[in-house]
Amino acid sequence: MKEKTTLVASFGDNISHVAEELEATTDTEIIILKATGCKKDFTHISHAKIIDFQSKNLINFVISIFHLATSKVIFIDNYFGFLSVMNFKPEVICVQLWHAAGAIKRFGLTDPSIKQRSKRAINRFHAVYKRFHYVVVGSERMAAIFQESFGLQPENILRTGIPRTDFFFNKPKTAEVRRELARQFPVINHKKVLLYAPTFRDDQLHSPDLELDLDKLHKELSDEYVLFLRLHPAVSSQLNNKYPDFVIDVKNYENINHLLLITDVLISDYSSIPFEYSLLEKPMIFYSYDLESYQTNRGFWEDYHTSMPGPVVESTEEILSVIRNKSFHQEQIKKFANEWNQYSKGISSRSLITFIYEQLEPAKVLNQ
Repeated sequence: MKEKTTLVASFGDNISHVAEELEATTDTEIIILKATGCKKDFTHISHAKIIDFQSKNLINFVISIFHLATSKVIFIDNYFGFLSVMNFKPEVICVQLWHAAGAIKRFGLTDPSIKQRSKRAINRFHAVYKRFHYVVVGSERMAAIFQESFGLQPENILRTGIPRTDFFFNKPKTAEVRRELARQFPVINHKKVLLYAPTFRDDQLHSPDLELDLDKLHKELSDEYVLFLRLHPAVSSQLNNKYPDFVIDVKNYENINHLLLITDVLISDYSSIPFEYSLLEKPMIFYSYDLESYQTNRGFWEDYHTSMPGPVVESTEEILSVIRNKSFHQEQIKKFANEWNQYSKGISSRSLITFIYEQLEPAKVLNQ
């Protein structure tokens, strides 16, 4: 065992914030394993060793396993099957930094599709979840969901808040990001931003259709708004953009929270983005054109219409009507933000690192 921390990144946002805090406040060696599909750039963490964690690259894979086997602390941000065969030593701490601050659809042991999985697969799920010593949450609501979804006990819940939400409380950083985005997208200096960021549907790989009438939106809104599209690559790559001055593809922009800063109205559906966007107390529309089928296949934690802090609509015309009439549910947003971001108050990364590393023996890692 070494004074080493290994972070396994699938999404990367929480991992990035934790790694930054580790570099600033500890003497631990920092290893970041980038899983397949992770687009986060960690090069700003100067003392971190960054490795592509892919089984196809045998050398990197073996090196990655070595780091996992010799680290005192391991952070992960998703479900990773390799954990099912990891036998951690008693002094090792494994922390799950789940990639969503809240939950609309069911997952883990509560996912309806688990009924179709084999007994072997279900046993593997349980084995992975048992490796989580702690799961970080931003609210009591999410704590209850994790306990049910992962089969955890109350002592596995760590109420330090979601690390990546620290960004919204950092005024100098948010001001810097706003200035940079204004340079990158000068149109936002004189027009409002609609951000459409839907959940990816499995069938879109075969039928990548955009369920928005861009002709109508352009006709009605282009004088006052621009439309930022945050779509899955399978959808946006086949998009015929007839309105480049109105429709802007931002799928490759790395940090969604940066885009939320300049968004005036968010249009989403079953994504977890609204949980963080609610901290900004700005309007939301929930475009759920396939609500019935999605709910049947994925399952929701509670009634969708009453739990979302904004109007639920099923067509482009309804979206236009909400925007024209400004019929947003503004009074619900602050309550929603307080419920789901209960412990996320701008110091989540520091609180998490302090809690974890003060447990280590010898507890000499933190720089006082």
